[in-house]
Amino acid sequence: MVRRRVVVHGRVQGVGFRYSLARAAETRGVAGWARNRADGTLEAVFEGEPEAVESLVRSCREGPRGAEVEEVDVFEEEPEGLTRFDVG
Repeated sequence: MVRRRVVVHGRVQGVGFRYSLARAAETRGVAGWARNRADGTLEAVFEGEPEAVESLVRSCREGPRGAEVEEVDVFEEEPEGLTRFDVG
């Protein structure tokens, strides 16, 4: 199990980004969460098998239709044992 926290910069709010991540996480068996931040970025945490988590990190670099991703910061963290994916 691995954990990654990402902060996505650009036009990433109001385009369904959090919900697209939730759907992708569910299909890959990844737990975590996604939320919009007051500074206009999107923050998400992914926990799961390395390949599945890296797949979600890659998807953050593109985003859903309507998103304009400018930058993605990725941080390695210790897994906490999350069991579901929440949208905040």
